[in-house]
Amino acid sequence: MRIMVCGPIGSKGIHKIKKMSAFLTKNGFEISSQLDQGRMDYSKICDFRTRKNLSRLIVKHDLKLVKDSDVLVVLSTPSFGAAMEMFFAKELGKKTVLFSENPMPSPWPVNFADFITKDKKSLLATLNIIRNKKEH
Repeated sequence: MRIMVCGPIGSKGIHKIKKMSAFLTKNGFEISSQLDQGRMDYSKICDFRTRKNLSRLIVKHDLKLVKDSDVLVVLSTPSFGAAMEMFFAKELGKKTVLFSENPMPSPWPVNFADFITKDKKSLLATLNIIRNKKEH
């Protein structure tokens, strides 16, 4: 079962994605990484307004990863990209898991989540349930 971890790349968000991806890998899950061995790390870019071609490449790359993944784990930190990836995944019939350790002030990610987890233990339990259903 392939999982894509979604959240903001900019600021410190990239570290949260890397940390969650490493945690899931350590627990036996395969990760579809939008960071692509660092080649798609655009975390230092503060303004995309003059980078239309790069924006198009990043979106194309990430949407392909959504298509190739079975499940999205969406980190609750606000992100335009993660929201779009979550919507796209739902349109494709993919399972989405919202990971939110803190209260969620927006109904949008809750609405598009198949599952909502509040800690890593419940996240692993949820992903194992999804994996077991997929295997049967």
